Amino acid sequence: MNNLTHLDEQGNARMVDVGGKPATARAAVASGRIRMSPQALAAIREGGVPKGDVIAAARIAGIMAAKKTGELIPLCHPLALEAVTIDFTFEDDAVRATAIASLTGRTGVEMEAITATSIALLTIYDMTKAIDRGMVIEDIRLIEKRGGKSGMWRASGQAGP
Repeated sequence: MNNLTHLDEQGNARMVDVGGKPATARAAVASGRIRMSPQALAAIREGGVPKGDVIAAARIAGIMAAKKTGELIPLCHPLALEAVTIDFTFEDDAVRATAIASLTGRTGVEMEAITATSIALLTIYDMTKAIDRGMVIEDIRLIEKRGGKSGMWRASGQAGP
């Protein structure tokens, strides 16, 4: 018997059938950061990046990416997201992105939150690379998921949003 949900009995890839599952409120939180030079960080903070408002563009890109996750990740279900938020915090040497995705549905939104975080950080890189090509995107991870049969899960050592 196969315990991997994305493989059938013969080992072939498949999309998991969620048709019989009850719709429940579900949410996921993901976070990651982009480490950069003091000059790049100051330019973002002060609005001095030649390409424009980095944080606004990254927020929109992340939200758009969450909505497209089912098209980007093989075997992900296309989901009718009810909300996606992305917040940014400045750290000593980085910008942290934290995305929250939610819906009422039959499958979780972990991939949508992780995708939103990833694309938001990539957008920061793209808009700021003229200042610092050595930026490092790191620590992208699921922080929390709520809802569904497995209920609440939180990464160890993480406080809630």
